[in-house]
Amino acid sequence: MESKHFDVVVVGAGISGIGAGYYLQTKSPTKSFCIIEGRESIGGTWDLFQYPGIRSDSDMFTLGYAFKPWTDRKSIADGSSILNYLKETVKENNLEKKIIFSHKVRSANWDSSKSEWVLEVTNNINEEIAYVTCNFLFTGTGYYNYDSGYTPEFQSLEKFQGQIIHPQKWPKDFNYADKKVIVIGSGATAATIVPEIAKRSKHVTMLQRSPTYYFPSLDEDRFANFLKKILPTKFSYSFIRLRNVLFQQLLYRICRRFPNFVKRKLIDHVKEMLPNHDIQKHFTPSYNPWEQRMCLIPNGDLFESLRENRATIVTDHIDEFTQNGIKLKSGIELNADIIVTATGLNLQQFGGIQLSIDDQQINPADTMTYKSMMFSGIPNFVNSFGYINASWTLKADLTCEFACRLINYMDKNNYKHCVPTIPSDVKAEDDWLATEFSSGYIHRAIHLFPKQGNRSPWINTQNYVKDFLGIKYGRIHDDSMYFAKR
Repeated sequence: MESKHFDVVVVGAGISGIGAGYYLQTKSPTKSFCIIEGRESIGGTWDLFQYPGIRSDSDMFTLGYAFKPWTDRKSIADGSSILNYLKETVKENNLEKKIIFSHKVRSANWDSSKSEWVLEVTNNINEEIAYVTCNFLFTGTGYYNYDSGYTPEFQSLEKFQGQIIHPQKWPKDFNYADKKVIVIGSGATAATIVPEIAKRSKHVTMLQRSPTYYFPSLDEDRFANFLKKILPTKFSYSFIRLRNVLFQQLLYRICRRFPNFVKRKLIDHVKEMLPNHDIQKHFTPSYNPWEQRMCLIPNGDLFESLRENRATIVTDHIDEFTQNGIKLKSGIELNADIIVTATGLNLQQFGGIQLSIDDQQINPADTMTYKSMMFSGIPNFVNSFGYINASWTLKADLTCEFACRLINYMDKNNYKHCVPTIPSDVKAEDDWLATEFSSGYIHRAIHLFPKQGNRSPWINTQNYVKDFLGIKYGRIHDDSMYFAKR
């Protein structure tokens, strides 16, 4: 890669980065841009993860882009279908020529004297270093480390004579047929893997420290499929998308406002699905609904594998690994040929890019988030971070649109840079994620993330409707955004 200047550099060619490419091309067509991707292919999460059964954990009418209708029959889609959708988006919009593959952005330094970012970029194949400059930097790198997942420090892990696999590093064509498998974890990944490998393995044991809330749903939206038959594609897609957005937001608010009611309904449903299981022990979490993300179970497949005794659920703590499996605190030993550590992710800001201003390193934890996409004191920089309580793409779409609105506004008014600046009446508070979301992977890394303020636009709302109105139609030049002339 040759050193070059662009108006905008997008980092990452996953959902957010591809979306950014589309919006820049359509909303800011005069701007030169490139998309720098560290891997050799597009897709981000949907290309990286290869574990059995990988699928969306929300409906594709909201996980899909606002500008590209999802047309498949299944609203809960498998990973390969989602990847094909992203590839179609790239091809239809001729974005291939904009993507630079196998290059990793290591650092980004804002040069105040020139009002531009200087990016240090490494070629992953030959390790050559190039320097790319841009006026505006957009990161669509997700929130976790692609290089390694999270595995706790288990006692005597090395003793186990079988195979240990983290889902993030699942080998292609891995053979688990007729094998005894233990899956450690009870989150979305575990709930996806267990019913899928139970189809071919000798037996699967899902080993959990504590229960999780499961939300069963059909993988096909019959009403949506009906509408698609009688209405134009774009209209039916927009209508269904809006309906599903409102349902997601309503469900979340009901969960937070009436937790005991929702908890009872969810657990009662599990009792109906699994009448011969200990529901109190295995399916009754100690926390309230949506204090951690609920796991979507398409067609109740996890429950089906448990009913048919192809899978077993065990709630206990690990004492140590043994030659043949895992010994539990209760004294029970579980035997296995394969152990899958579905134990979570390692969170990471900006894809590991080290940000600095005039060669002074920036600690993101010392900043405050502006509209959940920019950061106090950091000029001409937007980061895409989706919702925890709804589909990622909903926020990614808004973020991309806002970035284009901001860039166009700066051009129209002859501004060279903008920087979110904290007004004197705004006080720093813990982010919503720290106070209302109890998932372990969040709290292991929350100290690395920016704070939020006590009023808009410094609050992480986690509310699509508010964000839609405030981000899509709100003022660009407000009391928190400083602009400088060329």
